[in-house]
Amino acid sequence: MKEEIINRVANSKLVTLNLEDYYPDGKRVLFDIKDWLFEGFVLREKDFRNHVLKFNWSQYQGCYVALTCSTDAIIPGWANILLSIQLEPFAKKTIIGNLEDLETSIYQDIINNLDISSFNNKPIIIKGCSNKPVPQNAYTMLATKLRPIAKSIMYGEACSAVPLYKNK
Repeated sequence: MKEEIINRVANSKLVTLNLEDYYPDGKRVLFDIKDWLFEGFVLREKDFRNHVLKFNWSQYQGCYVALTCSTDAIIPGWANILLSIQLEPFAKKTIIGNLEDLETSIYQDIINNLDISSFNNKPIIIKGCSNKPVPQNAYTMLATKLRPIAKSIMYGEACSAVPLYKNK
C-alpha cells in the first residue's frame, strides 16, 4: 500500500519572501567623470560645465545611474550635484558610488516602501538565492524590518532554511 506524499511546506503557514521578485526593470549605468577632467585628475570648472552642457543626457532615460570617478581626483561636491540635476529628468535614480552602492540604494527604497502588515506573526523565509544582483545589504535591511512583526525569520529555501530569529 502506497502512502500519499504530503507536502508539509505547501501546507504550512510559512511565507517565502524573494527579494528578486522586487527587482525593478531599468538599465544600471556607471557614469565615470574621469574623462571630463584635465589629464583625468583636475576638474576645471569651465571645461567641466561645457561637457555638462553639450552632453546628451536623454540617453539615460529610465536608467539607474551611479556617479563615480575612477581616478584619485578630488571632486568638489557641486560637480556631482550638477550631474544629478542634469540626470533628474531622465534617470530613475542617481547616486554617488559604484554599482553595488546603486543596487543597495534601490533596494533600500523598495524595502522602506514594502507593506509588511500581511507578514504579522508569521514564520518567514527570506529566499537566499537569486539570479538577479540582489545586494547582501538588502537581506539585512529586510530582516531588520521584519523582525518586530515576524513569528520567526529563516534564510534560504523551505527544505533547508537557516533559522535566524524566533519571537519568544
